[in-house]
Amino acid sequence: MGLDVGSVTVGVAVSDELLCTAQGLEVIRRKQENKLRQTYARIEELALAYGVELIVVGYPKNMNNTVGERAQKCEAFAEDIKRRTGIETLLWDERLTTVTAHRVLDMAEVGLKKKMAVVDKIAAAVILQSYLDYRANCGKALKE
Repeated sequence: MGLDVGSVTVGVAVSDELLCTAQGLEVIRRKQENKLRQTYARIEELALAYGVELIVVGYPKNMNNTVGERAQKCEAFAEDIKRRTGIETLLWDERLTTVTAHRVLDMAEVGLKKKMAVVDKIAAAVILQSYLDYRANCGKALKE
């Protein structure tokens, strides 16, 4: 499972069973940034339904590779999810994933209203796909 954690939304993506492709699943919305109980419950529910063994959490480091406030919040979020679900979490560099998601939606000529509704789940899919590609390529390199 891939997560794009924002201040009031969490984009969710899952992979196929062969761990080849990521698909955007949904966007979890909350009214306030610090109101996370229902968000955690929904992630736990989805993880159980999809048999998730690893949760890849987008890690929004600054462009100069430093860790800012948003990245620190994602660190805490990942720890909370791991503690709540018992599923291993992994922080994954997500720099420019939202930009990529916007470009994908622009190429598909998705309107602004629809784009704003789905961009977070597309960003989650980009994060998860990046991890899956890395995993597949590193696995090949290790076998050679």
